[in-house]
Amino acid sequence: MANLEYIHFSPIRPATTRQNATFSWDAHLLEIHRLPQIFWNEGVSWTEVNLWALDKIQHQQRDIETVNNLLKHLQAYASYLENLDLDWRHFPTQISKRSVYIYRGELMTRIKDGTIAGSTARARMSAIIQFYRFAQEKSLIQVERPMWTERNVKIQHIDVTGFIRSITRKSTDLTIPNKVAPGVRLEDGLTPLNELHMMELINFTALHSSEELHLILTTGFFSGARLGTITSLRIENLEQARQDQYVADLYLVSVGPGTKVHTKFDVSGDLLVPGVLLRRLKQYAYSATRLKRECNATKTNSSLLFITNRGNPYTRTTIGVLMTKLRQGALKNGLQFMASFKFHQTRATYGTWLMKMCLEVAPVGAAIEFVRMALLHRNEATTLKYVKFLECTAGKQKAAQEFYDAFSGLQGRDWNQYKV
Repeated sequence: MANLEYIHFSPIRPATTRQNATFSWDAHLLEIHRLPQIFWNEGVSWTEVNLWALDKIQHQQRDIETVNNLLKHLQAYASYLENLDLDWRHFPTQISKRSVYIYRGELMTRIKDGTIAGSTARARMSAIIQFYRFAQEKSLIQVERPMWTERNVKIQHIDVTGFIRSITRKSTDLTIPNKVAPGVRLEDGLTPLNELHMMELINFTALHSSEELHLILTTGFFSGARLGTITSLRIENLEQARQDQYVADLYLVSVGPGTKVHTKFDVSGDLLVPGVLLRRLKQYAYSATRLKRECNATKTNSSLLFITNRGNPYTRTTIGVLMTKLRQGALKNGLQFMASFKFHQTRATYGTWLMKMCLEVAPVGAAIEFVRMALLHRNEATTLKYVKFLECTAGKQKAAQEFYDAFSGLQGRDWNQYKV
């Protein structure tokens, strides 16, 4: 089975003299902590994939978590190839015998069996195609014929003002269709929790989870911040929070480039943090519990708000383990809605609540712009989903009530008067 390992990468460059050739540290490139790398079962590096991971970070400015997720998909592909003794560079004339097509067939089978989600399979195949494109572009693979069949796909989008925009992108016959479940969904296909379930979860974590996980979830629910943003918050970010000039006891915490707080696509903006939450986070920042953890942290990590017992930053893997334990404990205590709960639902919950509140006091356009800025969306199309979700939910509630009223009327009717 192929292994995914992490290394500390220090960039070097050749320094050639008349006498010999040496290598020295390259000060123009940054060191990379925990650079993901794939090694075959016998311990040999999958050099081409590992170069791709490095290129993603150094030249495409992708964050380490994104690259880590991509390499997890490639690790699964590598393990499958090893089990069948296939070569990733195998592209014979017969399409059905090509490694990448065989693996696609395996993913389609696993989707039907229910052992893998359609969205996961689609993401996995997308990562594999991205890697092959890179390998071909950099001449790391030599093939005499096209690796797959490509076609142009036009995607249309209607913005808030009603203008239709079209984007043309390339697709392949390897792409796995991801059938979306009926209904309006928000970011990443997730739906929000209702207020009752949200409060039940917060109360449960306050009593049965670590203080860190409780505060991380609470921050997600009441600021809409992504997990990567929350886990990279620093004490100085809280101390530099500015009070909103229009709303009492509401504070703005700057995030994005220049603040050391990570955001998706490196978007700059401000988190809207209620005063009660900001004060609670500051209280935790200087508590004995956190200060003990800070003693084990490096200078780089010492100012992070949330650090583990060993002084390390919280990663998606760490949070994933904690969330699994949380779901198990919550289900045992009767919180059935936690069966499929994901952390990103905290953001969907916050966005829905904020949009509902804004629509009550402002026109649709102004509400969308305000929520877009609060959630740090790059464009209004993502924010518009919250409006559609609320409209759809309100429609369902009204239809359900009318159906109930009609059905109640049928039940109470005297059917004897209709005798023939």
